[in-house]
Amino acid sequence: MSTTILSPMPLHPGSLQIEEAVARVAVSRRLSRIFGIAAAAVAIASVLLVFSLYGYLSWQFTHPPVDALNMNPMSAKNLPYTEIAFPASDGGRMTNGWWIPASAASARTVVLSHGFGANREESWVPMYDIADMLHKQAYNVLMFDYGYADSKHRTAATFGIGESKQLIGALEYARAMGSRELVVWGFSMGAGTALQAALHTSLIDGMILDSTFVTDADTIAYNLKKVGTLPAHLTMNLLSLFTPIWSGVRLDQIPSQEVQSTAYSFPLLLIHGTKDDKAPYELSERIASAQTNADSSLWLVKDAIHEMVFRTHPEEYIRRTTAFLQTVDTDAAARQTAATELTQAA
Repeated sequence: MSTTILSPMPLHPGSLQIEEAVARVAVSRRLSRIFGIAAAAVAIASVLLVFSLYGYLSWQFTHPPVDALNMNPMSAKNLPYTEIAFPASDGGRMTNGWWIPASAASARTVVLSHGFGANREESWVPMYDIADMLHKQAYNVLMFDYGYADSKHRTAATFGIGESKQLIGALEYARAMGSRELVVWGFSMGAGTALQAALHTSLIDGMILDSTFVTDADTIAYNLKKVGTLPAHLTMNLLSLFTPIWSGVRLDQIPSQEVQSTAYSFPLLLIHGTKDDKAPYELSERIASAQTNADSSLWLVKDAIHEMVFRTHPEEYIRRTTAFLQTVDTDAAARQTAATELTQAA
Protein backbone atom coordinates (compact mmCIF):
# COMPACT_ATOMS: atom_id res chain seq x y z
CA MET A 1 0.00 0.00 0.00
CA SER A 2 1.32 3.34 -0.86
CA THR A 3 0.61 6.55 1.06
CA THR A 4 0.01 9.76 -0.74
CA ILE A 5 1.05 12.89 1.09
CA LEU A 6 -0.90 15.96 0.02
CA SER A 7 1.11 19.11 0.00
CA PRO A 8 -0.67 22.52 0.39
CA MET A 9 -1.22 24.36 -2.81
CA PRO A 10 1.29 27.17 -3.09
CA LEU A 11 -0.40 30.59 -2.85
CA HIS A 12 0.06 32.98 -5.63
CA PRO A 13 1.83 36.10 -4.36
CA GLY A 14 -1.01 38.27 -5.70
CA SER A 15 -3.59 36.59 -3.46
CA LEU A 16 -1.73 37.74 -0.33
CA GLN A 17 -1.80 41.29 -1.58
CA ILE A 18 -5.54 41.06 -2.18
CA GLU A 19 -6.19 39.77 1.34
CA GLU A 20 -4.04 42.53 2.83
CA ALA A 21 -5.87 45.15 0.77
CA VAL A 22 -9.24 43.78 1.87
CA ALA A 23 -8.12 43.86 5.49
CA ARG A 24 -6.88 47.43 5.14
CA VAL A 25 -10.19 48.48 3.59
CA ALA A 26 -12.11 46.82 6.44
CA VAL A 27 -9.95 48.55 9.05
CA SER A 28 -10.33 51.85 7.23
CA ARG A 29 -14.08 51.48 7.14
CA ARG A 30 -14.21 50.65 10.84
CA LEU A 31 -12.04 53.67 11.65
CA SER A 32 -14.23 55.87 9.44
CA ARG A 33 -17.33 54.67 11.27
CA ILE A 34 -15.65 55.28 14.63
CA PHE A 35 -14.49 58.74 13.60
CA GLY A 36 -17.93 59.49 12.14
CA ILE A 37 -19.66 58.46 15.35
CA ALA A 38 -17.15 60.47 17.39
CA ALA A 39 -17.61 63.53 15.16
CA ALA A 40 -21.39 63.24 15.41
CA ALA A 41 -21.14 62.89 19.20
CA VAL A 42 -18.92 65.98 19.40
CA ALA A 43 -21.30 67.92 17.16
CA ILE A 44 -24.33 66.90 19.22
CA ALA A 45 -22.50 67.70 22.46
CA SER A 46 -21.50 71.11 21.06
CA VAL A 47 -25.08 71.90 20.04
CA LEU A 48 -26.37 70.78 23.44
CA LEU A 49 -23.69 72.88 25.14
CA VAL A 50 -24.60 75.97 23.11
CA PHE A 51 -28.32 75.48 23.73
CA SER A 52 -27.72 74.88 27.42
CA LEU A 53 -25.59 78.02 27.66
CA TYR A 54 -28.15 80.21 25.94
CA GLY A 55 -31.01 78.54 27.75
CA TYR A 56 -29.32 79.50 31.02
CA LEU A 57 -28.53 83.01 29.79
CA SER A 58 -32.12 83.57 28.71
CA TRP A 59 -33.35 82.27 32.07
CA GLN A 60 -31.09 84.79 33.83
CA PHE A 61 -32.27 87.39 31.32
CA THR A 62 -35.88 86.85 32.36
CA HIS A 63 -35.31 86.00 36.05
CA PRO A 64 -32.65 88.43 37.30
CA PRO A 65 -31.46 87.94 40.88
CA VAL A 66 -32.94 90.71 43.04
CA ASP A 67 -32.15 91.38 46.68
CA ALA A 68 -34.92 91.54 49.25
CA LEU A 69 -36.01 94.92 50.60
CA ASN A 70 -33.62 96.06 53.31
CA MET A 71 -35.37 99.17 54.63
CA ASN A 72 -38.47 101.28 54.16
CA PRO A 73 -39.11 105.02 53.84
CA MET A 74 -39.44 105.47 57.60
CA SER A 75 -36.25 103.63 58.56
CA ALA A 76 -34.28 105.14 55.66
CA LYS A 77 -35.44 108.78 55.73
CA ASN A 78 -38.06 109.09 58.47
CA LEU A 79 -40.80 109.37 55.85
CA PRO A 80 -44.32 108.22 56.83
CA TYR A 81 -45.69 105.76 54.30
CA THR A 82 -48.46 103.27 53.62
CA GLU A 83 -48.12 99.74 52.24
CA ILE A 84 -50.22 99.56 49.08
CA ALA A 85 -51.21 97.09 46.37
CA PHE A 86 -52.85 97.85 43.04
CA PRO A 87 -53.69 95.91 39.87
CA ALA A 88 -51.95 96.33 36.56
CA SER A 89 -53.89 98.37 34.02
CA ASP A 90 -55.03 95.21 32.24
CA GLY A 91 -56.48 93.85 35.48
CA GLY A 92 -53.58 91.44 35.83
CA ARG A 93 -51.26 90.76 38.73
CA MET A 94 -51.38 92.84 41.91
CA THR A 95 -48.36 95.07 42.38
CA ASN A 96 -46.95 95.95 45.79
CA GLY A 97 -45.52 99.31 46.75
CA TRP A 98 -45.35 102.28 49.13
CA TRP A 99 -47.36 105.47 49.08
CA ILE A 100 -45.42 108.35 50.67
CA PRO A 101 -47.81 111.28 51.08
CA ALA A 102 -46.58 114.85 50.92
CA SER A 103 -46.33 116.62 54.28
CA ALA A 104 -49.40 118.69 53.31
CA ALA A 105 -52.26 117.77 51.01
CA SER A 106 -50.90 117.70 47.47
CA ALA A 107 -52.28 116.86 44.02
CA ARG A 108 -48.76 116.29 42.62
CA THR A 109 -47.22 112.82 42.55
CA VAL A 110 -43.98 111.35 41.24
CA VAL A 111 -43.96 107.62 40.45
CA LEU A 112 -40.48 106.08 40.68
CA SER A 113 -39.76 103.36 38.11
CA HIS A 114 -36.79 101.20 39.14
CA GLY A 115 -34.34 99.44 36.86
CA PHE A 116 -33.65 95.83 35.89
CA GLY A 117 -32.12 93.59 38.54
CA ALA A 118 -33.23 95.93 41.32
CA ASN A 119 -36.27 96.50 43.50
CA ARG A 120 -37.97 99.75 44.48
CA GLU A 121 -35.05 100.68 46.78
CA GLU A 122 -32.35 100.63 44.04
CA SER A 123 -29.79 101.81 46.57
CA TRP A 124 -27.05 102.81 44.11
CA VAL A 125 -29.25 105.50 42.51
CA PRO A 126 -29.98 106.36 45.48
CA MET A 127 -33.78 106.03 45.45
CA TYR A 128 -34.50 106.97 49.07
CA ASP A 129 -32.61 110.26 48.63
CA ILE A 130 -34.78 111.09 45.63
CA ALA A 131 -37.96 110.21 47.55
CA ASP A 132 -36.83 112.45 50.41
CA MET A 133 -36.03 115.32 48.04
CA LEU A 134 -39.47 115.03 46.41
CA HIS A 135 -41.20 114.86 49.78
CA LYS A 136 -39.52 118.13 50.78
CA GLN A 137 -40.79 119.68 47.53
CA ALA A 138 -44.38 118.75 48.46
CA TYR A 139 -44.80 115.79 46.12
CA ASN A 140 -46.46 112.52 46.95
CA VAL A 141 -44.16 109.66 46.02
CA LEU A 142 -45.16 106.19 44.84
CA MET A 143 -42.49 103.46 44.95
CA PHE A 144 -43.26 99.90 43.84
CA ASP A 145 -41.70 96.64 42.67
CA TYR A 146 -42.07 95.32 39.15
CA GLY A 147 -43.11 91.67 39.00
CA TYR A 148 -39.58 90.33 38.52
CA ALA A 149 -38.54 92.09 41.76
CA ASP A 150 -41.53 91.11 43.91
CA SER A 151 -40.14 88.78 46.59
CA LYS A 152 -43.64 87.43 47.41
CA HIS A 153 -45.03 86.78 43.94
CA ARG A 154 -42.09 86.94 41.53
CA THR A 155 -42.78 86.68 37.81
CA ALA A 156 -40.55 86.71 34.73
CA ALA A 157 -39.24 89.97 33.33
CA THR A 158 -40.88 90.98 30.06
CA PHE A 159 -38.70 94.02 29.24
CA GLY A 160 -41.44 96.58 29.55
CA ILE A 161 -44.30 94.71 27.88
CA GLY A 162 -45.95 93.58 31.11
CA GLU A 163 -44.12 96.07 33.32
CA SER A 164 -45.60 99.04 31.44
CA LYS A 165 -49.06 97.82 32.45
CA GLN A 166 -47.92 97.70 36.08
CA LEU A 167 -46.59 101.26 35.77
CA ILE A 168 -49.89 102.47 34.32
CA GLY A 169 -51.58 100.72 37.25
CA ALA A 170 -49.40 102.81 39.58
CA LEU A 171 -50.44 105.99 37.75
CA GLU A 172 -54.10 105.01 38.01
CA TYR A 173 -53.66 104.43 41.74
CA ALA A 174 -52.11 107.88 42.15
CA ARG A 175 -54.94 109.45 40.17
CA ALA A 176 -57.47 107.69 42.40
CA MET A 177 -55.63 109.21 45.38
CA GLY A 178 -56.46 112.68 44.03
CA SER A 179 -53.33 113.42 42.00
CA ARG A 180 -53.94 115.78 39.11
CA GLU A 181 -50.26 116.07 38.09
CA LEU A 182 -48.28 112.89 37.49
CA VAL A 183 -44.57 112.59 36.73
CA VAL A 184 -42.70 109.34 36.09
CA TRP A 185 -39.05 109.20 37.12
CA GLY A 186 -37.44 106.16 35.57
CA PHE A 187 -34.02 104.54 35.72
CA SER A 188 -32.38 102.25 33.15
CA MET A 189 -34.96 99.69 32.00
CA GLY A 190 -37.45 101.46 34.27
CA ALA A 191 -36.98 104.50 32.01
CA GLY A 192 -37.48 102.35 28.90
CA THR A 193 -40.60 100.90 30.52
CA ALA A 194 -41.89 104.43 31.16
CA LEU A 195 -41.53 105.22 27.47
CA GLN A 196 -43.52 102.09 26.61
CA ALA A 197 -46.22 102.99 29.14
CA ALA A 198 -46.51 106.48 27.68
CA LEU A 199 -47.57 104.96 24.36
CA HIS A 200 -50.74 103.65 26.05
CA THR A 201 -51.84 106.29 28.59
CA SER A 202 -52.61 109.99 28.76
CA LEU A 203 -52.03 110.20 32.52
CA ILE A 204 -48.40 111.36 32.33
CA ASP A 205 -47.52 115.07 32.57
CA GLY A 206 -43.74 114.68 32.37
CA MET A 207 -40.92 112.16 32.64
CA ILE A 208 -37.37 112.18 33.97
CA LEU A 209 -35.42 109.37 32.32
CA ASP A 210 -32.02 108.45 33.80
CA SER A 211 -29.70 106.13 31.84
CA THR A 212 -32.50 104.92 29.58
CA PHE A 213 -32.22 101.27 28.54
CA VAL A 214 -34.41 99.83 25.78
CA THR A 215 -34.07 96.12 25.03
CA ASP A 216 -33.29 95.53 21.36
CA ALA A 217 -30.58 94.02 19.17
CA ASP A 218 -28.40 97.14 19.47
CA THR A 219 -28.34 97.26 23.28
CA ILE A 220 -27.84 93.50 23.55
CA ALA A 221 -24.90 93.71 21.12
CA TYR A 222 -23.56 96.70 23.06
CA ASN A 223 -23.55 94.67 26.27
CA LEU A 224 -21.98 91.65 24.55
CA LYS A 225 -18.91 93.74 23.75
CA LYS A 226 -17.97 93.46 27.42
CA VAL A 227 -17.94 89.66 27.11
CA GLY A 228 -16.13 89.66 23.79
CA THR A 229 -16.65 85.97 23.00
CA LEU A 230 -20.35 85.58 22.26
CA PRO A 231 -21.41 86.31 18.66
CA ALA A 232 -24.08 89.00 18.65
CA HIS A 233 -26.19 87.60 15.78
CA LEU A 234 -26.28 84.07 17.20
CA THR A 235 -26.96 85.42 20.69
CA MET A 236 -29.90 87.51 19.53
CA ASN A 237 -31.38 84.59 17.59
CA LEU A 238 -31.07 82.15 20.49
CA LEU A 239 -32.31 84.64 23.07
CA SER A 240 -35.27 85.24 20.78
CA LEU A 241 -35.81 81.48 20.70
CA PHE A 242 -35.62 80.90 24.46
CA THR A 243 -37.10 84.12 25.90
CA PRO A 244 -40.74 83.26 25.02
CA ILE A 245 -40.31 79.93 26.80
CA TRP A 246 -39.33 81.58 30.09
CA SER A 247 -41.31 84.85 29.94
CA GLY A 248 -44.17 84.31 27.50
CA VAL A 249 -43.13 87.27 25.32
CA ARG A 250 -41.03 87.63 22.19
CA LEU A 251 -38.23 90.16 21.92
CA ASP A 252 -39.72 91.45 18.67
CA GLN A 253 -42.83 92.48 20.63
CA ILE A 254 -40.81 95.21 22.38
CA PRO A 255 -41.61 98.51 20.62
CA SER A 256 -37.99 99.65 20.76
CA GLN A 257 -38.04 101.66 17.55
CA GLU A 258 -41.39 103.26 18.37
CA VAL A 259 -40.31 104.54 21.80
CA GLN A 260 -37.15 106.02 20.27
CA SER A 261 -38.96 107.82 17.47
CA THR A 262 -42.17 109.01 19.16
CA ALA A 263 -42.65 112.71 19.86
CA TYR A 264 -44.38 112.60 23.24
CA SER A 265 -46.87 115.36 24.03
CA PHE A 266 -45.37 116.06 27.46
CA PRO A 267 -41.80 117.17 28.28
CA LEU A 268 -38.93 114.74 28.88
CA LEU A 269 -35.71 115.32 30.80
CA LEU A 270 -33.21 112.75 29.56
CA ILE A 271 -30.05 112.15 31.61
CA HIS A 272 -27.22 109.94 30.36
CA GLY A 273 -23.51 109.41 31.01
CA THR A 274 -21.10 109.28 28.09
CA LYS A 275 -19.33 106.25 29.59
CA ASP A 276 -22.45 104.22 30.23
CA ASP A 277 -21.40 100.60 29.59
CA LYS A 278 -24.94 99.15 29.69
CA ALA A 279 -27.01 101.56 27.60
CA PRO A 280 -25.28 103.64 24.90
CA TYR A 281 -25.87 107.36 25.35
CA GLU A 282 -26.75 107.56 21.65
CA LEU A 283 -30.05 105.93 22.58
CA SER A 284 -31.03 108.99 24.66
CA GLU A 285 -29.81 111.22 21.86
CA ARG A 286 -32.18 109.51 19.42
CA ILE A 287 -35.11 109.87 21.82
CA ALA A 288 -34.27 113.54 22.43
CA SER A 289 -34.01 114.28 18.71
CA ALA A 290 -37.57 113.00 18.19
CA GLN A 291 -39.11 115.38 20.71
CA THR A 292 -41.04 118.49 19.70
CA ASN A 293 -42.10 119.73 23.14
CA ALA A 294 -40.10 122.89 23.82
CA ASP A 295 -39.52 121.90 27.46
CA SER A 296 -37.85 118.58 26.62
CA SER A 297 -34.07 118.42 27.06
CA LEU A 298 -31.07 116.09 27.18
CA TRP A 299 -28.29 116.31 29.77
CA LEU A 300 -25.26 114.32 28.64
CA VAL A 301 -22.81 113.94 31.52
CA LYS A 302 -19.18 113.52 30.52
CA ASP A 303 -17.53 110.32 31.76
CA ALA A 304 -20.52 109.33 33.93
CA ILE A 305 -21.46 105.64 34.05
CA HIS A 306 -24.79 103.84 34.22
CA GLU A 307 -27.21 105.27 36.84
CA MET A 308 -24.39 107.04 38.71
CA VAL A 309 -25.05 110.64 37.69
CA PHE A 310 -26.80 111.54 40.96
CA ARG A 311 -23.90 110.17 43.00
CA THR A 312 -21.19 111.84 40.93
CA HIS A 313 -22.95 115.19 40.24
CA PRO A 314 -25.49 115.55 43.11
CA GLU A 315 -25.82 119.35 43.16
CA GLU A 316 -26.33 119.74 39.42
CA TYR A 317 -28.59 116.67 39.35
CA ILE A 318 -30.88 118.17 41.99
CA ARG A 319 -30.81 121.58 40.34
CA ARG A 320 -31.72 120.27 36.90
CA THR A 321 -34.42 117.84 38.05
CA THR A 322 -35.98 120.44 40.37
CA ALA A 323 -36.09 123.00 37.57
CA PHE A 324 -37.70 120.44 35.26
CA LEU A 325 -40.37 119.58 37.85
CA GLN A 326 -41.15 123.27 38.22
CA THR A 327 -41.59 123.50 34.45
CA VAL A 328 -43.99 120.55 34.52
CA ASP A 329 -45.90 122.32 37.32
CA THR A 330 -46.22 125.46 35.23
CA ASP A 331 -47.36 123.54 32.16
CA ALA A 332 -49.89 121.49 34.17
CA ALA A 333 -51.28 124.62 35.85
CA ALA A 334 -51.67 126.31 32.47
CA ARG A 335 -53.54 123.30 31.06
CA GLN A 336 -55.83 123.16 34.07
CA THR A 337 -56.58 126.88 33.78
CA ALA A 338 -57.35 126.54 30.08
CA ALA A 339 -59.59 123.55 30.73
CA THR A 340 -61.46 125.45 33.47
CA GLU A 341 -61.98 128.49 31.24
CA LEU A 342 -63.19 126.25 28.41
CA THR A 343 -65.68 124.57 30.74
CA GLN A 344 -66.96 127.94 32.03
CA ALA A 345 -67.30 129.28 28.52
CA ALA A 346 -69.35 126.28 27.50
